[in-house]
Amino acid sequence: MNDQNGYDIEDLRPGMSATFSKTITEADIVLFAGVSGDNNAVHINEEFAATTPFGGRIAHGFLTASVISAAVANRLPGPGTIYLEQQMRFKAPVRPGDTVHACVTVLSVETAKARAALSTICRVKDTVVVEGEATVMTTSLARRVARENQAPAGSTKMERERQ
Repeated sequence: MNDQNGYDIEDLRPGMSATFSKTITEADIVLFAGVSGDNNAVHINEEFAATTPFGGRIAHGFLTASVISAAVANRLPGPGTIYLEQQMRFKAPVRPGDTVHACVTVLSVETAKARAALSTICRVKDTVVVEGEATVMTTSLARRVARENQAPAGSTKMERERQ
């Protein structure tokens, strides 16, 4: 593990998984509309949304998908992970008050490049609402050790990290 309690690439194995859960609130939807600029009436106007096939307001797809990012950043691989790619399919709507459970599972590990492929699935109760795959870059113990071994003797930790 790295010093932020995230998994190094050397720690990851196919089949490892973790979940992060978040209840999508009215405030989340309004704030996401504001920060993203996505003010689609299906998200913010109940009267309009009631006339759509959804029969009411739904959360933004990318708000729902952001729970995957939280699972990656906070659980597996965890702090220090960088997103490189995400492919998604939106399968069902998420409504205000729904709790989204994002599960990430390690599919493969490429130790030399410190990269991992992850299955990413969001569920509300038993319904899959988003599914896909991600590629992430993680921290690496081997790379940290190599950097430290190349640092001049007597250099501080901060100086070693800059190299």
